Amino acid sequence: MTRKIRLTPNEVQHFVAVASKCDFDIDIAYNRYAVDAKSFLGVYGLDFSQDLTVHYSGHNAEFEEMLKNYALAC
Repeated sequence: MTRKIRLTPNEVQHFVAVASKCDFDIDIAYNRYAVDAKSFLGVYGLDFSQDLTVHYSGHNAEFEEMLKNYALAC
């Protein structure tokens, strides 16, 4: 699945904590730069002025709920 989100630096710790509980791979990217969403330093190094794309292939209710909170309005 792919979701577009927007994060602030203050939200990174919560995002990584919830992502780390998932038993599937999660990547977060903008343009051609992609990092492991379970890596605090990787996610914190992203450009938060950009829309971020989350790629994942599993299901976790807590993670899905968090993505809804950070989702961009369509």
